[in-house]
Amino acid sequence: MHSADTIPVVWNENSSAEQYERARVGRVFNLRRPDRFPVAIVEAEKEEHIFEAVQLARKKDLRISVRSGGHSWAAWSVRDGAILIDLGKYKQIDLDEKTGIVAVSPSTTGQAINSFLGQKSLMFPGGHCPDVGLGGFLLQGGMGWVCRSWGWACQRLVAIDVITADSRRIRCDKNDHSDLFWAARGAGPGFPAIITKFYLQTISLPTHIRESVYIFPKEDFKIAFEWVTSIAEAYDTDTEIVCVGRFVPDYKESVVLVCFTTFKSSDEDAVKALQIAEDSVPPTSLQKHFARPTSLQQQYVQQGLANPSGHRYCTDNAYIDNDADVPDVLEKAFTTLPSRKSFALWYAMAPLSRRTLPDMALSMHSDHYFAIYTVWEGAEDDEQCQSWTFNIMKEMEPHTIGQYLGDSDFQVRNTKYWGKDQGEKLMRIRQNWDSDGRICGYLDRGDKSGTSGLQNIL
Repeated sequence: MHSADTIPVVWNENSSAEQYERARVGRVFNLRRPDRFPVAIVEAEKEEHIFEAVQLARKKDLRISVRSGGHSWAAWSVRDGAILIDLGKYKQIDLDEKTGIVAVSPSTTGQAINSFLGQKSLMFPGGHCPDVGLGGFLLQGGMGWVCRSWGWACQRLVAIDVITADSRRIRCDKNDHSDLFWAARGAGPGFPAIITKFYLQTISLPTHIRESVYIFPKEDFKIAFEWVTSIAEAYDTDTEIVCVGRFVPDYKESVVLVCFTTFKSSDEDAVKALQIAEDSVPPTSLQKHFARPTSLQQQYVQQGLANPSGHRYCTDNAYIDNDADVPDVLEKAFTTLPSRKSFALWYAMAPLSRRTLPDMALSMHSDHYFAIYTVWEGAEDDEQCQSWTFNIMKEMEPHTIGQYLGDSDFQVRNTKYWGKDQGEKLMRIRQNWDSDGRICGYLDRGDKSGTSGLQNIL
């Protein structure tokens, strides 16, 4: 058994308040800090530190929580009575240039991996926000770049290295420990082991990226939305399509943006793909920006501005039923935003949502992914902003089929996250690999779910 003295650990009981608080929540993106207090935080710098932290938790009979990027809106990593393993200082990116498979540590961000891969003319469709770690992103499924056609990021997962709750180091893929590999693609924060490395299949980097943006007054939300949904399913497969309700500097009232971002190998192909939208856009738009050149790094800058650090966040999401009157269901969310930095987002999922998914834990989607990102600055607005988010989702609930794990808070709302059979299988795998609940699972109200996990019902 290794000594705690050999690993970088900050104990609650004998560290300064400043040191402990920095370790506890310094890397939590959401400034709305949780009122939960781990027994200790291990700031791992290498895999051996993770292994020793697991042994330490077993010796002291403590639970284990894990932080990859710190971007979890609900701060799932910060748990009472646990040793928090923070992977922020554990950095690794290794590319096998023959196979195009890249091995990365969980805290590696989408921007970091693509800055590295871009030098090799490669790409991985990670998270849109530049500072999202791949660990949480991939475990939740990974709604990455051009997900509507390129597929879920977790579908490009080749293997994982894990440390189990009983301190074993194993590699999991479709042949070895295939149940854990199955679970890693969609289990979210209830994955019953600690992943130390992901092995990911990269793709060729599109050399010509262009975007078209159309801005509509919020009164014309339905006009804009009905237009974009009428062309989305059959649209060019290398084009990402989103509709956003938000405030922009040019206008006092919030507006509706419809954005098409295409990833191509030539300018000619990029312009051709965007021309379909340009030729059909309704005449009521306030502004049109057709086929302007951009880059992946510029996209990260835009995403970073839309999701500023140092702010308070409350998020929620839903897959809207394909048979619902979707414009009517979403109109209130898009046109009554509670603060100038908040935004509502619709993400086109077709044609991916019409395909049969591989056999993996991830098993929930529809043509219409909707998410609210309520963003504000002061604690005095907590009640107003959280209530608005809750009420919007409550009204919408009868028209939804489930939820994406990534933008969820199980303490506030529980719904369906997987297909029935997949959800039951996942909970059995969790019991098999961590029957004692050593690794903190899904953080529901009061942190009571333990090894039982989530109910997975509407």
